[in-house]
Amino acid sequence: MGVGHYENFPVASLLCPPRLRTAVRAIYAFARTADDIADEGDAPAELRLVELARYRGALVAAVGATGDAALQMQWPNVFAPLTAALREHGLAPRLLHALLDAFEQDVRNPPYADRAAVLAYCSRSANPIGRLLLQLYRIDDEAARRQSDAVCSALQLINFWQDLSIDLPRGRNYIPILDARRHAVVSLDRTALPDTPSARALVRELVHWAASLLAEGAALPLRVPGRAGWELRLVVHGGWRVLEKIARMDYASMSRRPRLRAGDLPLLIWRCVRYTNAWFLPGRLP
Repeated sequence: MGVGHYENFPVASLLCPPRLRTAVRAIYAFARTADDIADEGDAPAELRLVELARYRGALVAAVGATGDAALQMQWPNVFAPLTAALREHGLAPRLLHALLDAFEQDVRNPPYADRAAVLAYCSRSANPIGRLLLQLYRIDDEAARRQSDAVCSALQLINFWQDLSIDLPRGRNYIPILDARRHAVVSLDRTALPDTPSARALVRELVHWAASLLAEGAALPLRVPGRAGWELRLVVHGGWRVLEKIARMDYASMSRRPRLRAGDLPLLIWRCVRYTNAWFLPGRLP
C-alpha cells in the first residue's frame, strides 16, 4: 500500500490515547517497513519476495511460534516494540500476516478483474489495520468489525483514486477491468489513463463506490470512546474531504493529485464536532 496507504489511518497522533501510542507506532512501523521492502528501491520482484519471506519469518519468531529469532535482529526497531505490543494487547498475528500477504501481492502487481478482486486485496491490505485498532480499543463485536472493514476498504479505495497520477506511471493499477471496459477506457498499457470524458466518468463512478463504503461504516466513530473516537472521526472526514476534492476537480485525478492541506483542518474539526453518520451520502458528491 505505499506508505500513503497507511497515512489514512491513525498513527499515534496527538488524539491517540497515550496508553496506546506505543502499540500503534509498533503496528505502523511493521507495516511501513514491509511496504519499503515491497515498494522502494530497484530490487527485482524475486528479491523483494525473498526479503518479505524473511520478514515474515521474523514475525513468526516474534509471536513465539517456530522461527528464526535471529531474523528479528535485522529489524530490531520493528520487532522489539511489536513483540511487546502483541503480548500486552493480545493482538492477532493473523492480521499482521494478512498485511504481508498484501505486500506480496503488490510485488506481483496483478491486474484486478472486478470490484470483488479489489475488495479482496483491501481485506488484506487495509482491513487488518482497522481490526488491530479495534483490538486495542477493546471493541469486539461483529457489527463493529463490519463497519471497520467498510471504512478501511473505503480509505484504501480513496487512496487509489487520489493517487492515480502517481501509481499509474509506476505500473500500479487498481482500476477494476470490468469498470474500465464499461466506460470504454481499457488499454493494454496499464500505466496510463488518458484524461478524457470517459475516463473522468469512470473515476466518478469509482469515487462514488468509495463513498458508499465509507457511508456503510460511518457510524463506527460514534462507538469508539474518548480520544480514539475523535481521531477516527477526523480520519473518516479526511477521507471524505479527499473525495470532495476529486469531485471538485471534475474527477481528473489521473492528471494531478488532490491533497489535504492545513487550510482544510478548521473545516474538518468543525465537521468532527458536528459529526453524524448521515453526512456521508454519495449523493452529496456531484
